[in-house]
Amino acid sequence: MEKRMYRVQIGAETREYEEGTSYQKIAQDFQKEHKHDIVLVFADNKLQELHKTVHKDCTIRFVTTAEEIGHQTYKRSMCLMMVKAIYDVADHAEVEKVRIHYSVSKGYYCTIEGNVKLDQGLLDRVDARMRQMIEADLPINKRTVNTDEAISLFGRHGMHDKEKLFMYRRVSKVNIYSMNEFEDYYYGYMVPSAGYLKYFKLYLYDEGFVIQMPAKSAPEEVPEFVPYNQLFSVLKESTKWGDMLGIETVGALNEKITKGEAREVVLVQEAMQEKRIAEFASTIAARPGVKFVLIAGPSSSGKTTFSHRLSIQLRANGMVPHPIAVDNYFVEREENPRDENGNYDFECLEAVDIGLFNRQMQELLEGKEVVIPTFNFLTGSKEYNSKPKRLGANDVLVFEGIHCLNPKLTASLADENKFKIYISALTQLNVDEHNRIPTTDGRLLRRIVRDARTRGSSAKRTIGMWPSVRRGEEKNIFPYQEEADVMFNSALIYELAVLKPYVESLLFGIERDCPEYVEAKRLLKFLDYFVGIGSENIPMNSLLREFVGGGCFNL
Repeated sequence: MEKRMYRVQIGAETREYEEGTSYQKIAQDFQKEHKHDIVLVFADNKLQELHKTVHKDCTIRFVTTAEEIGHQTYKRSMCLMMVKAIYDVADHAEVEKVRIHYSVSKGYYCTIEGNVKLDQGLLDRVDARMRQMIEADLPINKRTVNTDEAISLFGRHGMHDKEKLFMYRRVSKVNIYSMNEFEDYYYGYMVPSAGYLKYFKLYLYDEGFVIQMPAKSAPEEVPEFVPYNQLFSVLKESTKWGDMLGIETVGALNEKITKGEAREVVLVQEAMQEKRIAEFASTIAARPGVKFVLIAGPSSSGKTTFSHRLSIQLRANGMVPHPIAVDNYFVEREENPRDENGNYDFECLEAVDIGLFNRQMQELLEGKEVVIPTFNFLTGSKEYNSKPKRLGANDVLVFEGIHCLNPKLTASLADENKFKIYISALTQLNVDEHNRIPTTDGRLLRRIVRDARTRGSSAKRTIGMWPSVRRGEEKNIFPYQEEADVMFNSALIYELAVLKPYVESLLFGIERDCPEYVEAKRLLKFLDYFVGIGSENIPMNSLLREFVGGGCFNL
């Protein structure tokens, strides 16, 4: 019986394809027209893997590795191939667990647990095995099983993090990906085969190794490994905090919550953060020349609450702190630079009146009296209504803003007068041993909740703005993070369980035909892993209160 033919529209072109033709075959027909590899498609605005087939007339848009969704698909698929290669070259019985931890440089930091010696020789064999799979274009297969079967399967494979994860899932089906006999679960879509995964390098680092992969901006180039040792140290410490609590993964957190231990988890995590803030305050107090504490970090890292909590600890050390937002030094609105689209660029350094800032700081150091401005965001002008300040022997100004670590902001101030702190929400929790939670996801969820509560912004608007926010961070914040004297991780191991009920209703409000719907759907699926915690368990001075409200700092 002759198969039906369907009309497939790709851009301005329409072609006919036989029923059952894979999107991969269609992508191959058009690959020459694309600079980067096609790894997924939108078929009638629904994201699909390439193994899916045509079964009706449809409109297709290709997704390449130069787009965020395609880039993440590439990295996720690379992790599956890497884990399989490790089990192929090491004695399977000796490998207890391969853990993919967090981003380092442009890759992921990983460790191997068990009776395995991780050295350059082993890493070279893993690399060679991955190259073999690429050369053979080993297929990545997918099958769907019911949840009970998945729990049993992962138990047999010794993947107990996944076994525990699915004990708390309400979905009835689970997608299993495999390469030959190796089966695993991954949160998100995959490429069809190993032949798509040509670009990577492996580096020994610390107690594990890093798999370095291309950046989205250059999908066929593997950048050199550049470790940020101070940031890595904070990430590693946060992971140890989680391990101390017995919470490495979402499944372990869910187990604590369902056993009635959520309040203890909250209080211990808050105590760990308060201890670190107190240590910073003691360090600052021990340096009599410090008059300016400079706090920088990306969006939704909790800078404002942190500056207030640090100020309280500074008072406990006999100092007189004054928390101030650098945003008060914005230039007049008509002087604010514009971006390439003609919109005001509030995140560039030139949006700050650097001359006024440095002049006033110098005057304060000289013992003069200064009126710190307050920026009126409605009128777009600075106002001088606050009481004059004069720095006493124990006074210290605590500034927070995205440019605080940029040397140009404080160019006229001597280093001995400055103490620089980098703060970010560096998620230490993983979905399971092979599925990490990107730090940016945690911050985006924080911002969706805060924007809805304090600015009346929809989740759609926040998600739509997020790529622009991220570009600003890459330009204005991350290049200066290693300038910091100390770093602080504001992520709380329990926070996604608290944010879940706040953010789900906001995400469900995004219409299916919106460009932001795909991201909303992904986040909703992600949140479905978590058992929720009520916000009544959260202390009033918690950093999380900056986002969910009800805090003691009236933010």
